[in-house]
Amino acid sequence: MSTEAQGGPRSIAAIRAAREAIDRWIVKTPLWAWPDPEIPGSGVWLKLELLQRAGSFKARGALTVMRDLDEQALARGVTAISAGNHAMAVGYAARVLGTTAKVVMPRNANPGRIAGCRRFGAEVVLVDDVHVGFREVERIAAAEGRTFVHPFDGPKTALGTASVGLELIDQAREAGVELDAVIVPIGGGGLCAGVAAAVKLAAPNCEVYGVEPVGADTMHRSFAAGAVQSIAAVRTIADSLGAPYALPYSFELCRRHVDELVMVDDDQLRDAMRSLFRDAKLAVEPAGAASTAALHGPLRERLAGKQVCAIVCGSNIDETSFAALLSQRGPTTDARAQS
Repeated sequence: MSTEAQGGPRSIAAIRAAREAIDRWIVKTPLWAWPDPEIPGSGVWLKLELLQRAGSFKARGALTVMRDLDEQALARGVTAISAGNHAMAVGYAARVLGTTAKVVMPRNANPGRIAGCRRFGAEVVLVDDVHVGFREVERIAAAEGRTFVHPFDGPKTALGTASVGLELIDQAREAGVELDAVIVPIGGGGLCAGVAAAVKLAAPNCEVYGVEPVGADTMHRSFAAGAVQSIAAVRTIADSLGAPYALPYSFELCRRHVDELVMVDDDQLRDAMRSLFRDAKLAVEPAGAASTAALHGPLRERLAGKQVCAIVCGSNIDETSFAALLSQRGPTTDARAQS
């Protein structure tokens, strides 16, 4: 079924209307001009979604889905599966909409995110891995009548994330800039699907690049196969980009609007976290550094001298884990230090 038939990000007017409907619960995050010392001569802009409610872009999609629930559905509550950012966003959305949330998270989720969910009042159920988690969230929905708020797929989710793309194009133009490229992190593809659709509607000549971690390359596999694919396990420090599979709606939007996919490894993610902390004074989780890692790595030469926006998608990480990740030195970092 087409995106138009399903009511997704089919037009700029539809995206603006959806954004206005959740305006009271979210913030218009800054688009910040960053004099990135790694990319001299380029105009680098950071879309600071780490400053969004609940610490990531996820609040936009969760609220767009949940605001349409009727009184009976709100009384029964909602449920979700997530390594943390979506779970926190659903907990936040449940609180402001006056309902309850029961969220399923892997045991190895960042402790700061687990604590964050509980601060928003969500009940947290811990499971061994995300595959088990998806089965558990289906059981909860069936047994308790809770509405399952999907972490990355569906027309309303994409409509919510599309507001990120439209905002950044509007903000760049307010600054007198026409962007040449936007770089978007990919987990399940919900952010990239919405952003890419919005960017191509508002600025058709702007290129959209999706970036995945090497250890969670579901969208790369899906693009190569021409159909949604899955992975057996997530093997990356960017756990919030660790979707076990792609799903049709987000996949189709990404395939239609994304110009190219690239991958980054864990060393590149750590290097980008260091760069953002050192030079931009931003403390981000690994997923939040993915776009910067792509800009400093596989996209460095082709985007040199261009106006580029990198989406910094989240900051939900505890202090101990953040410091530990920055202190780790892999082969890539060691080689750069010696060069």
